[in-house]
Amino acid sequence: MSDPRPDAELSPPAIAARPRVAAGLRAFTPARVGLARTGVSPQTRDVLDFQLAHAQARDAVHAPLHSASLASEIESTIRAEVLLLRSAASGRVEYLQRPDLGRRLNEASRALLAEPPSHGVDLALVIADGLSALAVERHVPPLLRELVPQLAGWRFAPVSIVEQGRVAIGDEIGSLLRADLTVVLIGERPGLSSPDSLGAYITWQPRPGRTDAERNCISNIRAEGLDYPAAATQLVQCLTTARARRLTGTALAGVKRLQAETEKTREQP
Repeated sequence: MSDPRPDAELSPPAIAARPRVAAGLRAFTPARVGLARTGVSPQTRDVLDFQLAHAQARDAVHAPLHSASLASEIESTIRAEVLLLRSAASGRVEYLQRPDLGRRLNEASRALLAEPPSHGVDLALVIADGLSALAVERHVPPLLRELVPQLAGWRFAPVSIVEQGRVAIGDEIGSLLRADLTVVLIGERPGLSSPDSLGAYITWQPRPGRTDAERNCISNIRAEGLDYPAAATQLVQCLTTARARRLTGTALAGVKRLQAETEKTREQP
């Protein structure tokens, strides 16, 4: 008996029964679309693939950040001074259980930033392991190689690498460095097809207490997502607009939408 629902042809079993449809959909997404079945169960190969992806995601969350080697690579890539910092979380277990500790520096790191640069700073780059050190180690150096040359003339603070850090730790670091803007490059929460996705969070006038609504985010930076040239271009555009408008977050997004609508209106006859 046929299914009378109008969307019956798009149901998962129907897609799985039509290999060409499933193959066409998989060309646009790494999602598990149209998995084949044996009876009522998924095939063994797909179960094993799922278990592998889950294990890779768990490994990414718990993997340590090799800060010293990353610092050396960044120094050779963009010729920048690098500071090695730590959050108030004593280790990975506490970091995962106490998000608040990952949002602030420990005393030793705070003391290291006690003397800010004598000159004004336009931008502070903060690199934090977040929930995927793998993403940071893979993508930060090539991204900076694309980004930094496009910001010629900007005054940079020393690059900060933070172990056990979350996005908001950039607020304290940026405030201590007296930076106008911070960009926090951080490993995003792994998914079952992306254990190494990198995010970039931009904040104007960083200081403790800033909310996520006061930031802009560029996410999914990786080879299979937003590639390095495209991510660098978006970052430069956001940073340039933020400095000109002296704001970030939802307010900046509103300004950009208004600009786009105005330009569209002008183009109409």
